[in-house]
Amino acid sequence: MKKYGFLLFLFQTLLVNAQSPAKREKLLEQMTLAIDSGKYPGMHSILISKNGHLNYEQYFNGFNRDSLHDSRSAFKSVTSLLTGIALDKGFLKSVHQKVYSFFPDYPSGKEAGFRQSMTIKNLLEMKSGFDCEEFNGTKDCEQAMETSKDWLKFSLGLPLKDRPGTVWSYTSINPMIISGIIHKASHIRVADFAKKYLFGPLGIKKYRWSYDPSGNAMTGGSFFIRPVDMVKLGQLVLNEGKWEQRQLISKKWLQESTKGNIPIPDFSFAKSSRSKMLLPQPTYYGYYWYHELLKTNAIEQDLLFASGNGGQYIFISRKLQLVVVFTQGNYGNWKAKQAFEILAKYILPGLTPE
Repeated sequence: MKKYGFLLFLFQTLLVNAQSPAKREKLLEQMTLAIDSGKYPGMHSILISKNGHLNYEQYFNGFNRDSLHDSRSAFKSVTSLLTGIALDKGFLKSVHQKVYSFFPDYPSGKEAGFRQSMTIKNLLEMKSGFDCEEFNGTKDCEQAMETSKDWLKFSLGLPLKDRPGTVWSYTSINPMIISGIIHKASHIRVADFAKKYLFGPLGIKKYRWSYDPSGNAMTGGSFFIRPVDMVKLGQLVLNEGKWEQRQLISKKWLQESTKGNIPIPDFSFAKSSRSKMLLPQPTYYGYYWYHELLKTNAIEQDLLFASGNGGQYIFISRKLQLVVVFTQGNYGNWKAKQAFEILAKYILPGLTPE
């Protein structure tokens, strides 16, 4: 009986394994048809990497593999990686170093005490205290920054609203200051730093930075990259910082920076997607990385991800060894969140055991 029981188990296992690829392919075909038919407008690309192998790569609406795409705020997550490298290399001592110790000319007046208490961690957690709030669009400092001649100087001189470390308030000002800190600490401009320690080792060669008139590279967004190279960045995080047998970023940093234990008040990406099939869950923040449990009546999957305006995403599932990249053109539109329904409806069901 034991022999027959084992054979039955083996047959069932083979049957499931044989059906899974067929189910997966059918769902992906349905997804492609749905996008081509206009059900999900503004889609530019979807790429899926499972176990380190790129097994779906489709471009829409005139985009192709070599098209450079504005990653928007998804690039903030790359700035988090660069911060980790600066710590690993010893250029920075810790995230508890004071921000204005790198810029001694800036603390002044009544706010000097508050400013002097601001740490790198405060910047990474979006708790700097600056009088800026871009997540809900109540006070967008990024637009004003972009009209200035020196984005770093502009950012450092902004007034404070809250004591650093107390209030979560999303702003591109914070990663812009991080770029200045990396430059001051390493004596390497952030674009060169990224090329030497991250993009070069990953084989990422085709990209475009945005610069201010003073030569400061933007590290909060407006970085143009190929979606296939966004997959590499996601895979690096999934591999716990290792790429082709080389440890580019420490496992310790990735554990710290992506744990995501800061609740974003009254917000859920799934809820914002307006999808009827998703059961909204709270969103959490780490060091420029998001966490949200994607949940339906049939699936439940914890997602780590980078997110940019318009629908630019690098999704990572450690449990499924999965990286999914979306690029879209739905700027300033709730439809950018349609990626969450697509994940739940077409991608995850083909990879999750029934």
